[in-house]
Amino acid sequence: MSEMEAWCWPPRYPATYRPPEGSRYWFPRRETMPAGDREKAIVGRLREVCSYAWQHSSFYRAKWHEAGFHPDQVRSLEDFEQKCPVIAKADLRRSQEEHPPFGDYLCVPDAQIFHIHGTSGTTGRPTAFGISEGDWRAIANAHARVMWGFGIRPGDMVFIAAILSLYLGSWGALAGAERLGCKSFPFGAGAPGMTSRAVQWLNQMKPQALYGTPSYALFVAETARKEGVDPKGFGIQRLFFSGEPGASIPGVRDRIEDAYGGKVFDCGSMAEVTPFMNVAGSAETRGMLCWQDLVYTEVCDPKAYHRVPYGQRGTPVYTHLERTSQPMIRLVSGDLTEWVNEPNPCGRTYPRLPNGIFGRIDDMFTIRGENVYPSEIDAALNQVDGYGGEHRIVISRAGVMDELMIRVEPTVELEKQGPGALQQFKETMARKIHTMLGVRAGVEVVPPATYPRTDFKARRVIDDREVFREMNQKLAAETRR
Repeated sequence: MSEMEAWCWPPRYPATYRPPEGSRYWFPRRETMPAGDREKAIVGRLREVCSYAWQHSSFYRAKWHEAGFHPDQVRSLEDFEQKCPVIAKADLRRSQEEHPPFGDYLCVPDAQIFHIHGTSGTTGRPTAFGISEGDWRAIANAHARVMWGFGIRPGDMVFIAAILSLYLGSWGALAGAERLGCKSFPFGAGAPGMTSRAVQWLNQMKPQALYGTPSYALFVAETARKEGVDPKGFGIQRLFFSGEPGASIPGVRDRIEDAYGGKVFDCGSMAEVTPFMNVAGSAETRGMLCWQDLVYTEVCDPKAYHRVPYGQRGTPVYTHLERTSQPMIRLVSGDLTEWVNEPNPCGRTYPRLPNGIFGRIDDMFTIRGENVYPSEIDAALNQVDGYGGEHRIVISRAGVMDELMIRVEPTVELEKQGPGALQQFKETMARKIHTMLGVRAGVEVVPPATYPRTDFKARRVIDDREVFREMNQKLAAETRR
């Protein structure tokens, strides 16, 4: 191991390496070194990665030639951020349409593909992820490293309660658990009746850690209680999540920790950026650290794509530092976050996203001049006693103004207390939303179990304004005739 602990290109890690049992860090030097020293090393790595992509990818050569950028220009982080153009998911889809199946940003021979994953394709052509064997080993090492930071140790049982299909999250968690030397339990999710079986298996096996989405963890806890099982009895000490906002939202995080008696960790950026745990918390630090030596993360203005100062909001822009197949170089996430650069309780010298990732900028909606994110509503509802765990956000148009209605489930126990308790619950909900978001919302209390629970990413927004717009467009067209 070199001074920078295997800081080489392409990355090569000893397959049997693990830190001493009592170590807080997987790579002490890399994780705690002065940030300025790490940034100097990152500049050299960025130049190597860009040179590699220039040599092996017509996608990047064409993009950079058009922008007047060449890898030799990377002499500082400022050079890279100001001269290298961003790419977007639409660029990747177009590349794969024109150069199927993996696009002309694949930088290894097709024969070297070891793992294939992808998007669902529900909104168009699915995106194929082709990952080489060397990259898969590096991904496993990176995830093991981050999971070590959670406090997960060799021999711990990791229960993976996420869909084992195209979804990279479950496979990435499995790869990390295996590399770490854990007892890996890829239980999965998605089949009818599977949640009840998850309760049975969790109660029987008593795993030390669980991976999934925050929504599904709450659903499992709810199902357990219905079956007379206390989720605390599972003995889960650490729960780590990706796939949706929630694990960094105090209300949601607290509900999960109260239900299981374990500690919650937020992790995960984008499937395209795998190792997706490149933003993740640690045993001592809330929110999400930007593990900059795995994936270089910038938080940028969503329009100009220039880095915003620490303490401000922007969209993450990611660059792989350890991928040779389909490397992402300045990929715009489209998410919204806020970052800070201050001492971390765990001693790691990375920037941090103290509130995690709020959600996609596209998911934001504006009500009476206020920008609102669904995750902010989740946070408000989860802080009210009697909330039953599911809701729907209905945005409608009344006259010329947008209106917000929250349809919310109470707990069964609250419903049994009668109309007076439900009315007080409704009023408390409305006050909490107004206090936290600065907007007034109507609240409708619906019966418990009105809405189906999900074992994947929760979708809770219903935008009735689309109907209003379509009606106006139709009327305008008829008027022009």
